[in-house]
Amino acid sequence: MSQARRVVHVEDDDDTRLVFRAALEIGGHHVEEARDGIEGLARILAENPHVAFVDIGLPGMDGYEVARRVRAELGPSMLLVAMTGYAKESDRLRALSAGFDLHMSKPIELELVKRILETTTRLAFSDGVAHTSGEEYR
Repeated sequence: MSQARRVVHVEDDDDTRLVFRAALEIGGHHVEEARDGIEGLARILAENPHVAFVDIGLPGMDGYEVARRVRAELGPSMLLVAMTGYAKESDRLRALSAGFDLHMSKPIELELVKRILETTTRLAFSDGVAHTSGEEYR
């Protein structure tokens, strides 16, 4: 089991939030949630988590703006992961440009999330592609 991490998950879909939270808490992680971009930004700034998983298509404020504001306030102190149905290369580049470290296309594989939580340093990622144990994943 990896070290327990403080995580903020910003997602407007109730079922996705529930499953994600349950899976992470079983792994011993502390999870805070938000249902929209405005609440998500406030939660991330208040919690300063190890990792924030943020949907892009959020009500109130989209995930791109959340990422820009988080980076403006907290700098590179945490791993910021976009979780989105927008899966084109241009979407990945837009997420990275907004301040995300990693772009994950939905549906999200929980094994991938587990591996990300085991490697929460920004140095482990290059151009939005995570490298762990010689494997590459997006």
